[in-house]
Amino acid sequence: MNKLKQKNDGSERPIGVFDSGVGGLTVVKELNRLLPNEKIIYFGDTGRVPYGNKSKETIVHYSLQVAYFLMKKKIKMLVVACNTASSVSLPTLKRHFHIPVLGVIEPGARAAIKNSKNNKIGVIGTLGTVKSNSYKKALKKIRTNVNVVQKECPLFVHLAEDGWNKNKIAQLISDEYLKPLRNKKIDTMILGCTHYPLLKDVIQNSAGKDVILIDSGKETAGEVKRILEKKNLINNRNKTVKNHSVFYVSDFPHKFKEVSQRFLSKELKHVHKVIL
Repeated sequence: MNKLKQKNDGSERPIGVFDSGVGGLTVVKELNRLLPNEKIIYFGDTGRVPYGNKSKETIVHYSLQVAYFLMKKKIKMLVVACNTASSVSLPTLKRHFHIPVLGVIEPGARAAIKNSKNNKIGVIGTLGTVKSNSYKKALKKIRTNVNVVQKECPLFVHLAEDGWNKNKIAQLISDEYLKPLRNKKIDTMILGCTHYPLLKDVIQNSAGKDVILIDSGKETAGEVKRILEKKNLINNRNKTVKNHSVFYVSDFPHKFKEVSQRFLSKELKHVHKVIL
């Protein structure tokens, strides 16, 4: 009887998600769709964004601080919805915590390998993500002879946050960024930044209609569901959790609320600022 009670208590604990800013909300949106009964606790480190231009030691330090904050909320799983933190901090986080810890890179890499027919895969991301070669390493770990072409697209983050994701300027910038990848005849492209799904239409136009776009955030949400199912941690209550997402930031809560509406397609009523 006690074991059953513990199991139920475990399944009803929240999922923790963190990012350096707002991009990880694309993962939250997908988690809400796939797992409507789950409570999500999100932390956006908006006071210290971006992580991409920080040292490895600093990123690991920040990631541990955020993870400890989320652990105090009794989360049952930790999702690192930041490409930079995923590439740098994941091994340390997995060593520190007993709960499942998942990043966005490996799920995206697995999906790309599965979908590619000609073994030519493109990766677009921030400068930090591209320089880290994290996706390239993950792809080659799965298939050693895969041909990987990478391109940094830093302006995409600003376009997504400012809501300039479907206008002529966004299309022109996208066309310019992705020209080198089109010439490489890739058939699959990883959106290696959680902001990029907001620009999916213009990216698809630039890449060509036959190129398969891999949303690493969406793939990560699918992996979260598989892990929770495997560990019997899915919240199977019939009644959907009320107020199932709680949002924390390290600074600029009003700006976060304003921008988050573009990512979640709904208005957030409460965003809590905390000092780590």
